[in-house]
Amino acid sequence: MTLNHQEIELIDSFEQIAVDIYPTAKDGSRAVAQEIAALIKAKQAAKETCVLGLATGSTPKYLYAELVRLHREEGLSFRNVVTFNLDEYYPIEPDALQSYNRFMKEQLFNHVDIPEGNYYVPDGTVPKEKIKAYCEEYERKIEAAGGIDLQILGIGNNGHIGFNEPGSNLNSHTRLVTLDNSTRLANAYEFPNMSQVPRLAITAGISTIYKAKHVLLMAWGTHKAKIVRRAVEGHSSDQVPASLLQQHPNCKFVIDEQAAQELTRFKEPWLTGDCEWTPKLRRKAVTSLAQKLNKPILMLTDKDYNESGLNDLIVQYGSAYELNIEEFNGIRDTITGWPGGKPGAPLPQHPERSEPASKRVLIFSPHPDDDIISMGGTFIRLHEQGHDVHVAYQTSGNIAVTDEFVLRFIDFAVGFEGMFDIDRSKSSQILEEAQAFLKIKKPSQKDTPEIRAIKGLIRRCEARATCRYVGIKEENIHFQNLPFYETGLVEKKPMSEADIQLTVDLIREVKPHQIYCAGDLADPHGTHKVCLDIIFAALERLKHEDFMKDCWVWLYKGAWQEWDIHEIEMAVPMSPDQVIQKRLGIFIHQSQKDVVPFQGTDLREFWQRAEDRNANTAELYDKLGLQKYAAMEAFVRYHFM
Repeated sequence: MTLNHQEIELIDSFEQIAVDIYPTAKDGSRAVAQEIAALIKAKQAAKETCVLGLATGSTPKYLYAELVRLHREEGLSFRNVVTFNLDEYYPIEPDALQSYNRFMKEQLFNHVDIPEGNYYVPDGTVPKEKIKAYCEEYERKIEAAGGIDLQILGIGNNGHIGFNEPGSNLNSHTRLVTLDNSTRLANAYEFPNMSQVPRLAITAGISTIYKAKHVLLMAWGTHKAKIVRRAVEGHSSDQVPASLLQQHPNCKFVIDEQAAQELTRFKEPWLTGDCEWTPKLRRKAVTSLAQKLNKPILMLTDKDYNESGLNDLIVQYGSAYELNIEEFNGIRDTITGWPGGKPGAPLPQHPERSEPASKRVLIFSPHPDDDIISMGGTFIRLHEQGHDVHVAYQTSGNIAVTDEFVLRFIDFAVGFEGMFDIDRSKSSQILEEAQAFLKIKKPSQKDTPEIRAIKGLIRRCEARATCRYVGIKEENIHFQNLPFYETGLVEKKPMSEADIQLTVDLIREVKPHQIYCAGDLADPHGTHKVCLDIIFAALERLKHEDFMKDCWVWLYKGAWQEWDIHEIEMAVPMSPDQVIQKRLGIFIHQSQKDVVPFQGTDLREFWQRAEDRNANTAELYDKLGLQKYAAMEAFVRYHFM
């Protein structure tokens, strides 16, 4: 997007920190990697040391992968580089799976030519009585190295940088801190359960970060959008530590388009310059105004538009009345009780085609319960309305079963065999071995192959039971077990040719008229995104085949969030009875009830999240002046041709 001088000035009036926006996290990471590479080379040419401040977590993973690539393929040397990491959990052993010492070696240090004595990560094993002296020495080492030339940062959901939580002083230095509960919740996906997330950490202070000559903060994904806006456009405050960077003389945020969605130039672009009033932007403006003023669309007036910076839109339409009618009708036409298409209904008044009346439908479910959680009402309705519904469970979901649950399952198998005089020597042996292993299992240690297989079996049985509940034929249930997922750990492999080919083969086999897949990129451990990328790669290969001309792809969101109202292209309403029907389907997944591994920051159970989200969508339609329903599931069409 090219901006003129006036538009840049208007954006600057909102944004207090320079912001570079890239289409994807990979694009942004490559740009940051190029800045780092240029700095390293400039320092090499001057025969100087390049001092980098580094971050951990999911945000810099693409960055480190690109730096490794630059080293291997383009000869970028790190021999003149010294690095200081921001933080580390406390207490923690350096070889623990969650240790940032281990993270940095696995992600970067072990793959480049940086000398072993040139990288520093806070030590999570220092005795507590020596922490203060250790932290002071860490600061002295940074100063002795000449100070940090370039500091890389991420941003927490509460605005923390490093582990500097809200309230951290601008003058703070490296120290031991108590982690905010929201931070522990956000990082819980790295641990078996919340209780094992450390309560303390060593972190470089705000002052330490502020002394860096250049600061680059990276943020990716919709779940970072709100805090990015607070940091960039809000008041500088220690309650949002990242906002303190507004005062830094050389700081820049590098974010992807998803993380930019709450910035004024994206959310309300009409306030930052001239707009090209596309249908999507027009709907966004009208629905945003209606929500802001808490008015139904048909009650919006010329005065409302004029006072909200939308005069140009009214000039284009002549009056609020004409604009309101058009947008109201457009949103009304997204509502359908026939997700597979209503026989005889015309387009565009109906979001789906009426023909063929009976469609082949393929639902991709990243985990074994995403189908029922995310689109259970639609899932059930598609079957009840006579469509040939297939479900593809993309991953085994085996890491999301608790150890206690797997012991209960094996114990049942032993008891079952004993009840019917079946030789239970093998199952008893498996139970004893599992009990022995789990008794000494370390936090986040990889399970044995047998335990992983049993956990996968538990998830498959629950998925099959859900399909029986809906009425899906046995031969229409597909377990893909995509290889990228099968690491036994939260950390997954990148998608591979095998993942894509399995998906291509299944789509060719089913030849669907409709595909449903998870477009939710807020999944805390990234499985949804990889699964979606695999489907997109498969569609790219298949798009020229004849049967794909009749295939439409619909994206649903997972348990974590919903589409914005202006994005929704199909909304499937549910009655109170249908809400209960969906809830009972979710309850079939007993391994995911009550205690959910890798729950993220939301402590509600999945069925509660789904019901609240679906009810909120219905309430929003109601407030805009549309029909009132108990709940709604929302979809956006993906155009791959």
